[in-house]
Amino acid sequence: MSRDIDLYWKAYLESLPELVLEPTPEAEAWGDNPELADELAALIVAGTKTATCSSLWEWEFYEEPLPQVGTKTIVLNSQDKPMCITETTAVTIQKFQDVDADFAHAEGEGDRSLETWRAGHWRYFTRVLEPLELQPTLEMPLVCERFKVIFKL
Repeated sequence: MSRDIDLYWKAYLESLPELVLEPTPEAEAWGDNPELADELAALIVAGTKTATCSSLWEWEFYEEPLPQVGTKTIVLNSQDKPMCITETTAVTIQKFQDVDADFAHAEGEGDRSLETWRAGHWRYFTRVLEPLELQPTLEMPLVCERFKVIFKL
C-alpha cells in the first residue's frame, strides 16, 4: 500500500466526528486501462457515477469475495492517486440482459442510456473475459453494485 493511500485513509478517519479505527480498505483504479480509470474516477468524484458492475465469472475465477453493503473502497486514478472513498449501498446479481435503464443511468457513462451501456459494457466484458477464455453472453451474471461517495478531498 502506498504512502498516499495510507495518508488519504488517515484523512478520512480524522474527518469523522468520533474516533473510528478501521483497517485501510482496498484501493483500486476502476476499469481495465488508464484512460478508463481516469474517466470513471472523475465521474465518481463528480457524483455522476453511483453504480458499477462486474462479471460474476471474474469474481469466481479469482476466488475473490463479493462486495457487501458497507464495503469501502479507495478509488484511484491511473496514477494510483486516491480520488475519493466510496461505500457500497446495495449489491445484486443480475443477468446482462436484465440490467435496466435506471441502473445504466446510475453507471453515469456516455449518454447514460441503456443502449450505450449495453454496447460499452459488451466491449468491456469481451476484453476482460478473454484472458479467462470466456466470452460475454446475454445470460452472463453480473455483480451490480450501487455506492455513494463518503469522502473526497
